[in-house]
Amino acid sequence: MTFRFLHSSDLHLGKPFGGYPEAIRNRLREARHAAIAGLAQAAREGGATVVLLAGDSFDAETPAPETLRQALRAMAEEGDITWIMLPGNHDSLAASELWRRIGSDGPGNLVPVLNDAPRALAPDVWLLPAPCTQRRAGRDLTQAMDAPTPEGARRIGLGHGPVTDFDEGEGRSGIIPPDRAQRSGLDYLALGDWHGQRRIGARTWYSGVPEADSFKHDGPAGALLVTLAGEAEVRPVPVGRFRWLSPQLDLLPGEDIDATLARVLPDARARDHLVSLTARGRVTLAERAALEAALAAVAPDHGWFAADLSALEVEARPDDLDLIDRAGALREAAEALMAETQDPRLAQSDRDIAAAALSRLYALAQEVRA
Repeated sequence: MTFRFLHSSDLHLGKPFGGYPEAIRNRLREARHAAIAGLAQAAREGGATVVLLAGDSFDAETPAPETLRQALRAMAEEGDITWIMLPGNHDSLAASELWRRIGSDGPGNLVPVLNDAPRALAPDVWLLPAPCTQRRAGRDLTQAMDAPTPEGARRIGLGHGPVTDFDEGEGRSGIIPPDRAQRSGLDYLALGDWHGQRRIGARTWYSGVPEADSFKHDGPAGALLVTLAGEAEVRPVPVGRFRWLSPQLDLLPGEDIDATLARVLPDARARDHLVSLTARGRVTLAERAALEAALAAVAPDHGWFAADLSALEVEARPDDLDLIDRAGALREAAEALMAETQDPRLAQSDRDIAAAALSRLYALAQEVRA
């Protein structure tokens, strides 16, 4: 028998995206809600009717009432899809009121998994879940996947948390053995918690988020279409709308600033990209000013845009300063700033400020001349 399903996790519905401007925050939150319909469509197109949500469907234990209500209605509208929802560390079983409301208000095609008892997904296909009991369980909950199922049945594990060979950058050690699928005789282990798609083994995968939420993970956000017909066949499918890019410019004097910048920025749907650009290397003062002007010109095209030029060294030559002024107060200011950019006694942050100020002074002088 062939069984096909979509593996997703970490929707983090209601994520606030604090620190970003209100306009992009609203768009990012709406995209997370729209990911529900995106997952349903990806499942249909792949020939699946079951979506496994491996934890953290909600960003907090007490999501806003409208966040929960609208999520449940969105799932209900995808009536041909069965949603299997596992509690994660952000929405663990400790959030008893949340899961009570999901149980009472959720649609019939939503199945919250509130214990680790095996359950049938289809004839001869069994789910072995490991719901998070609290934010930090402190033990390997996936041991429950050793539970017996009918002989010859396909066994799918569903869990949430880090495996022992990596953590999520928060200084916490992993608790799920990377070989859990082998230990528990699983045909496939669907995991959540890691926000990028990651293969741990032939039968163990993190699906990553369906809608990207940081610059940490490369590649488009999406889900995994899994086919069980012998060995598990896993195919990534894109779902997300937004891309978070961290391009790096490596510059040397004489390079075409505009052409170099064009190579690393999106050439389509810039509005749906968040960009955190870093420049390093060495440029002339005129090229630094040209780069800043080019960045200012393209920034409004994007959903969010930031550039870090702190690692970019500036070669300020005397003839560059002549283009600011040959004498007088402007020339004295330019010379003082240039000296600060090269003063080893100053902190790097102070030298960066001096370089940025010198570049701005150069640009203003050119505007006046024009």
